[in-house]
Amino acid sequence: MELKGKIIVVTGAASGIGKAMALRFAQEGASKVICTDINFQGAEKTASYIGGHAFAMNATQEHEIAHIIKETEKYIGPIDLFCSNAGISFGGGVEVADKAWQKIWEINLMSHVWAARHLVPRMSKRGGGYLLNTASAAGLLNQLGSAPYGVTKHAAIGLAEWLAITYGDLGIKVSVLCPQAVRTEMIKGLEEHVASIDGIIEPSEVAEACVQGLQKESFLILPHPVVSKYLRSKTDNYERWIGGMRKLNRRFGTFV
Repeated sequence: MELKGKIIVVTGAASGIGKAMALRFAQEGASKVICTDINFQGAEKTASYIGGHAFAMNATQEHEIAHIIKETEKYIGPIDLFCSNAGISFGGGVEVADKAWQKIWEINLMSHVWAARHLVPRMSKRGGGYLLNTASAAGLLNQLGSAPYGVTKHAAIGLAEWLAITYGDLGIKVSVLCPQAVRTEMIKGLEEHVASIDGIIEPSEVAEACVQGLQKESFLILPHPVVSKYLRSKTDNYERWIGGMRKLNRRFGTFV
């Protein structure tokens, strides 16, 4: 996919990866970038850099996602690329309260479901479109110290796979972004955590990987290429991989 002339929506665009995406897509000549975030002032600031539009959006609310899709297509034009990027993380395991599990489930998975629910019919009707869903390397491997994050990111990748399989023949393209540690608020205070073992990269590097991945129409976008090696190791010998992860768990003290 070439981004020049395209109408693009980015959720979670106030900071971090979402902000970097919006700026980079504008550099590629996107016709209009719509920046959304629960932090409306932050989204406005990002949009101001690139002549984009800003919307306040709570990713836990389906009707707000549907509203942004409807308003964008009514007043700006048909969405070519929807980047479902909003996400949260926190530590803990099965003891984490149901309310917290529900919130991370809604943001890390259901926001992708709701975007597809309201966009796929529109896109398929006009012959195609593109969904870029931000997951994580944790969705391919796992996340030591955080069951809610690892589980919801696995689910996000499963959804992206299903969308690509089910709607590919209708012209819907899907990519899923799976970085390891990125220098954002999400990893603040966790710079020595296992996720950073292969290096912490900047949001701008992730955005560049997205541009390249979208141009190639790659399903998996891996800003840390070593993740593909880890994934092969996991599937080649699951028992050995779990043993290795247990060693990392002991090393980094990430028991929940």
